[in-house]
Amino acid sequence: MKCQVVLEYAGRQVCEKEVIDHVKSIWLEAGNKVKDIKTMDVYLKPEENMIYYVINETETGSFPM
Repeated sequence: MKCQVVLEYAGRQVCEKEVIDHVKSIWLEAGNKVKDIKTMDVYLKPEENMIYYVINETETGSFPM
C-alpha cells in the first residue's frame, strides 16, 4: 500500500516525505550518516510556521515550514 501524509494550512501544503528528507539533509550536513538515525520524531506547528524534530531522542532542531 502506498500512503502519503500532507498537511494543508493557510493555502500551503507540507508533505511528510519532504519534511523527513529535509531533516535527514540537516543531519548529513552536521557530519552524521543516515544509517545512524535510530529514531526521528517530527512536530509540525502550523500556528508557529515551524517544524521541530528530535533525532535519537537527543539531537534537536527546527526550521520554518
